[in-house]
Amino acid sequence: MSPGSREREAGRAAENAAEPLRVDRWLWAARFFKTRRLAADAIAGGRVQVNGARARHAKTVRPGDTIRLRLGPFEHQVTVLALSARRGPASEAARLYAEDPESKARRLQLAEQHRLAAQAFVHGEGRPSKKERRDLLRFKFGE
Repeated sequence: MSPGSREREAGRAAENAAEPLRVDRWLWAARFFKTRRLAADAIAGGRVQVNGARARHAKTVRPGDTIRLRLGPFEHQVTVLALSARRGPASEAARLYAEDPESKARRLQLAEQHRLAAQAFVHGEGRPSKKERRDLLRFKFGE
């Protein structure tokens, strides 16, 4: 049996038996992170909580658990609905959890604030020319 087929078999067994699954593996399967290593790094960095307590990468999750994770400036609070050790398409991943409506509203509001802040910021036209620099110096020092 090849290593890949063992992993697929383990994934099917975890899905069928609904046994507890490591939180790093579940976050990867639910498509919050591209790799399990990134999920483990986020957990080690304290950006993931399971049922209100700081998680470790070997912590197991079960359906009904609440997971709170911070991805950049955004915070997600989700309830685990199903377990999957296999990373499938996004449509399958969306069935693994339900996001708290308040969490989603806060995230959308923050995204809108970031979008408006970026629009409000006026970007200059780069470095001042030699003439503009001289004018600035005259203005500053009153020559």
